[in-house]
Amino acid sequence: MNRLRIRHATGFHYAGEVTASYNEARMLPASGDGQLVLFSHLEISPASSQHPYIDYFGTRVTAFEQLAHHRELSLTADSLVEVRPRPPGIEAAGWDALPALVERTVALVEATVQTPLTAPPPDVADRARDLAGTAADPASAARAICDWLHAEVEYMPGVTGVHTTAAEAWAHRRGVCQDITHLALGALRSVGIPARYVSGYLHPVADAEVGQTVAGESHAWVEWFDGDWRGYDPTNAIGIGDRHVIVGRGRDYRDVPPLRGVYAGPASSSLFVTVEITREA
Repeated sequence: MNRLRIRHATGFHYAGEVTASYNEARMLPASGDGQLVLFSHLEISPASSQHPYIDYFGTRVTAFEQLAHHRELSLTADSLVEVRPRPPGIEAAGWDALPALVERTVALVEATVQTPLTAPPPDVADRARDLAGTAADPASAARAICDWLHAEVEYMPGVTGVHTTAAEAWAHRRGVCQDITHLALGALRSVGIPARYVSGYLHPVADAEVGQTVAGESHAWVEWFDGDWRGYDPTNAIGIGDRHVIVGRGRDYRDVPPLRGVYAGPASSSLFVTVEITREA
């Protein structure tokens, strides 16, 4: 078990004066799925009234509007989360049983539909079908597909952006966790395995000392459905453990950006982001 304190600061510097902005933040984790939120708070500057709600996918959202003139918008999310061993879930379904399970709920059907960000290039879909064809069950196929993509795509920041598609990342064979997750989602969905995008945080140091603060970043991984939802981190080829903190879920990154909004003001702006993670127990 880990107790992790996460401080995530983000926002925009504007080239001139902004007269109004309307925004949504998805930066606060929720209790459940092997984690207990002991404390969470979102500070917004300039000060603004906050309107929290839970979105369609179960993610905590803070909506806010900033009507005072400003040249910078900053948000700081502080959370203290106790991450516990996640239960193994029910026994995995076989290939014959999976289609009938998927048809039972709209959410599972939605998790099989490709989006513009996840649609896989033909060679990725072909390789996914090959791996699925030799796998004993959907769970084995999902793990093999994720591990293959981990080996094929080099983690390299700066090559891609938030709008990069799975096909574009595959052409580079490089990208970040968002890109590898989109590729995994596309490959899994192409063989009929429902899959969803998970955003959150990963403590980067497996054996961090208590009280040690390290620089972190937002992270992404997948959950696939094989009778139950199971998480896996294809960027690092590891299961979801007590270093992962879940913030949100969706069909792809567009459903879970930490900060999204519109504003009236100068066209030019620059985004800033820092994440600090401290193991407290």
